[in-house]
Amino acid sequence: MLLTVLGCSGSVPGPNTPASGYLIEADDFLLAMDLGNGTLAELQCYCDPFLLGALLLSHLHPDHCADFTALTVFRRYHPKPSRDPKLHRLPVYAPGDAPERFAGAYAPSVKERGETDLSDVFDFRALGSATVQVGPFEVTSRLVLHPCEAYAFRISHGGRSLVYTGDTGPCPQLDELTEGADVLLAEASWTHGPDRPADMHLSGRDAGELATRAGVRRLLITHVPPWTDREAVFAEARQNYRGDARLVELGDTYTV
Repeated sequence: MLLTVLGCSGSVPGPNTPASGYLIEADDFLLAMDLGNGTLAELQCYCDPFLLGALLLSHLHPDHCADFTALTVFRRYHPKPSRDPKLHRLPVYAPGDAPERFAGAYAPSVKERGETDLSDVFDFRALGSATVQVGPFEVTSRLVLHPCEAYAFRISHGGRSLVYTGDTGPCPQLDELTEGADVLLAEASWTHGPDRPADMHLSGRDAGELATRAGVRRLLITHVPPWTDREAVFAEARQNYRGDARLVELGDTYTV
């Protein structure tokens, strides 16, 4: 599997850095994972968005899905007949209220919100704590701790595995999902401290400790907000994990 970072800024986009978004490739199948502010522009640097095989959305906070509306416009109104979305409705794996939420965001007025239907462009499939086959990938999702319905993913292919935490506080589900993974792509939104809100995000220390408990081969730190000291967060992770650790940057690629 090849992982490409389309965006890695936490909570909001930062200077020249889109919010959360990733592209995963294997066997000529393209899987996008989250599509935060600014990531659709980056995606087009790597592929034609019509070539996506599926989209995974960990949760519906804007920094993880804001560019979905732009993707709708791109797919609905591209002038080339070969780009007709009816020829291939994009499978979208997302929390169960995604169709209504995205219709509301896309509708031209509040009055038309209830009449907006995006099913001509997308094939919505509700996430749950389950394992599904997405192209060549086996995708296991687990409900994690965040102020909204949010999921972490374990993506497996060819005997290798990538775990993406999405946004979450520490929880047993995350430990279960991460056990023995080759790569852990972990959000770390702040440094550790007693004043941090519970059940919301991981600290650098949390991410490092999770990677150590799970015995992962590589830790990738992402989702650090622009108002947070990235190096301080990464230093916490390194203090608690002695394996291969990286602080991801826009455009990075990693082989899993």
